[in-house]
Amino acid sequence: MNVLRLAALTCGLLSVLAAGARAQTVATPVSRSPAVVLAPPTSAPAMTAALDKNATATVDNRWDASLAAFAAADKEHPPKPGGVLFVGSSSIRLWNNLEADFSSLPVVVKRGFGGSRMLDCTQHLHALVAPYKPRLVLVYAGDNDLAEGRTPEQVLQSYRKFVDGVREDLPKTRIAYISIKPSPLRASLIPRIKETNALIKAYTLTVANADFIDVYSSMLDDKGEPRMELFREDKLHLNADGYALWKRIITAHLD
Repeated sequence: MNVLRLAALTCGLLSVLAAGARAQTVATPVSRSPAVVLAPPTSAPAMTAALDKNATATVDNRWDASLAAFAAADKEHPPKPGGVLFVGSSSIRLWNNLEADFSSLPVVVKRGFGGSRMLDCTQHLHALVAPYKPRLVLVYAGDNDLAEGRTPEQVLQSYRKFVDGVREDLPKTRIAYISIKPSPLRASLIPRIKETNALIKAYTLTVANADFIDVYSSMLDDKGEPRMELFREDKLHLNADGYALWKRIITAHLD
């Protein structure tokens, strides 16, 4: 009899304990890890602007050799002030007959450094422009910027800074932007090239003593495609026919 009562008491006690445990489990909230709050993703324009700001702040030193060569040439044969200065990328550097093509001008200075961007021309303008005190600066740059992923708006921003920098050093110097050419190799960039040209052309209309020279339109065929006969085999740089076309267009502008 005692054994049976003890068993019954034990079972009852176990039931009470089990019920209490279940109640505690229901009443006690489950501990959870703190929620991780993610910062809102940076928009693509904001990220591009940040990258461009950093790029503008950091001067690219890969052009030091080219700039040193220009300085050495100036020391050996100092150009007279008041001339016409051509600056920009390889389209200027590879124009081998540039000085001869514009021999009617009193002074012509060529300062092109291959692979350069509008960004680079702006960062180095005090070395590229100021020493020559030109009456006119012609700039060809921008397609390398686009090829490296910069936007038309960023190219315009660099050009605006270029103009402002020249105005600061040489208030009376005229500035002309040679439009970006439609290279067959960079056919995928044509929409951005057209947009960049349009932005800079519109900007020049708001700035005194500034011009836009359109070589783009004359380099397209009847179907609106780049004229292959104007380019070298690399489909990027101009051949003799391409430079002859540029000479006619720029000469008409100078006249």
